[in-house]
Amino acid sequence: MHPLVRNLLLLGVATFSLGAASAPTLYAQEDGPPKVLVIDREYLKPGKAGAQHDRTESAIAKAFTDAKVSYPYFALDSLSGPSRSLFLFGYDSFAEWQKQTAAIRSNPALAAKLDQAAQADGDLLSSYESAAAVLRPDLSLNKGSIHGTRYFELTLFIVKPGHAHDFEELAKIYVETWRKIDPETHWDTFEVMYGNPAPGIAGGDIFLVANTMKSLAETDKSLANGDKFASTAGDETMKKVRELTAASVASASTSLFAINPRMSNPPAEWVKNEPDFWKAH
Repeated sequence: MHPLVRNLLLLGVATFSLGAASAPTLYAQEDGPPKVLVIDREYLKPGKAGAQHDRTESAIAKAFTDAKVSYPYFALDSLSGPSRSLFLFGYDSFAEWQKQTAAIRSNPALAAKLDQAAQADGDLLSSYESAAAVLRPDLSLNKGSIHGTRYFELTLFIVKPGHAHDFEELAKIYVETWRKIDPETHWDTFEVMYGNPAPGIAGGDIFLVANTMKSLAETDKSLANGDKFASTAGDETMKKVRELTAASVASASTSLFAINPRMSNPPAEWVKNEPDFWKAH
């Protein structure tokens, strides 16, 4: 569990079973997460995950390769919650997102192949959603990297209407405190701009916290370090944390995902650095 949400839960935040955590990120090798994150979420019918979904999604990735069109993204499969897959696309701006989408639509041969592959994929799905979020560097700690990453821990915060400022203040306290506890700790925070990752749950602003992990042993480490939070923060800061949590957080939920290279269309640089992983088709 992400150290931020773990401490919030200990302070009494109510949790809900969200349909999906929308989430992290087309990370560059050195530059960290993108400024704009687009997330496509596919909810799978019972029994339709695994090899069946791998095949239909591989056909979509192959269509881009055959057309020699650069359209990098990677896939995550859920290890908790409903059976679902997330497809993450990173951009420097919304204008870049528009430009890349327009280029695909202007290629009739590619569009036809994608339509055919998407129809086969659609037979496996119960529903499909999209969302877009922007990076909040001021609420993030260090930079995650895709290199060596195998798992993503995604935490979704629903903020009470009118209390985004309180949540931002709370998040900054966690950033500064965890910087003292463990300088290697990292997470990237995104603010959702379009789409609702938690339909049916009332609230105001929505924030997504993404944590990359090379192994699940990192979860054990974060649990151990979490016990140090109160002593490191001090009594006065902990009082402020409790007040801000009660004022701003409507709900919080963490989900665990594993990268699925068979459904991904990674940049050439990623494949060059980790060919045994990204070419695992």
